[in-house]
Amino acid sequence: MSETNGQKVNQLPIYQDGCNFEGYNAAILMKETAKVRKLITKRGTLEMLIPLCCSSQPVRYKEFRKLLKGFSSKTLARRLKELEEGKILERLAYNEIPPRVEYKLTPKGQELVESVINLMQWMRKWSDSKP
Repeated sequence: MSETNGQKVNQLPIYQDGCNFEGYNAAILMKETAKVRKLITKRGTLEMLIPLCCSSQPVRYKEFRKLLKGFSSKTLARRLKELEEGKILERLAYNEIPPRVEYKLTPKGQELVESVINLMQWMRKWSDSKP
C-alpha cells in the first residue's frame, strides 16, 4: 500500500489470470491511465516505435524521415526528444561529418512495445467477434 494525498491506496497489481481491482482507487487508476495515454497517443509516437522493434540495430534519424512520410522534421524531432526524455529511446550521437544520430529502444521502451503488440493482438482477436 502507498499513500496519495493522505489516502492509503493499493498498488496496481500485475495482470495475472483475472482482472479484479476491487478496493483500488478508481480516480488514481484513471490518473495513471491519463499518463499512459498522454505518452503513447501523440501523433507519430507509436509509428516511431515500429522501426525500432523491427530491427535489433539502432535506427538512424534519416531512416525515420524516410519511413514517416507526412511528418514534419519538427514533429519528428519533438517526438524523438519526448521519447528520449521519457527513457523510452536512447539517442546515440556520433561526432562525424556528416553528423550521424541513431536511436534504440531502452528496456523500458522494449516493454512498452511488447505491451502495444499485446494490445494489437487483443484488438485483432476481438475485432471479428460479436459481443
